[in-house]
Amino acid sequence: MAFADHPRQEILRPVKGSFIFLSLIAALLLNLLPLKDALLTLWPDFTALTILYWCINQPQRVGMSTAFGMGLLMDIGNAGTLGQHALAYSIMAFAALLFQRRLYNFGLLKQAPQMGLILLMGQSVMLLTWLLDGADFPGWNFFLASATGTALWPLLSSLLRIPQRPKSDSNML
Repeated sequence: MAFADHPRQEILRPVKGSFIFLSLIAALLLNLLPLKDALLTLWPDFTALTILYWCINQPQRVGMSTAFGMGLLMDIGNAGTLGQHALAYSIMAFAALLFQRRLYNFGLLKQAPQMGLILLMGQSVMLLTWLLDGADFPGWNFFLASATGTALWPLLSSLLRIPQRPKSDSNML
């Protein structure tokens, strides 16, 4: 009974390209909200979370090139070092694509800690680019966004799956 603990796979409808595009734009807009102090420290990287979700669930449509492009848009929106987010998002997308089959078979709660490690890796890359650019170390609170993103992973994944779920037929009882 080695397969008894395997999560039940639900059958999802094909996702439309327009929904993927709109979800990425919405995530980008959430990242660009003007936040201050504690809320800014705890605010997760919604763009990275959305890219990771689509890399795991639609790897044929969203990959490293999409991650790089979204990273450039994020860099332009933040008026930061050009390529910083692009590099971090590309590395996170590579990790997600590398472990895509494994992550896809886990349930959302079992995916969350692994996604947290990928988010932490991406934040470490961004921190390293800041430090190499001459910035000061922002403090250990900088990594709280990865913890928040880990906690939000099941909720965000469930929200992005809603349009893919088959519509229930009220006549079938």
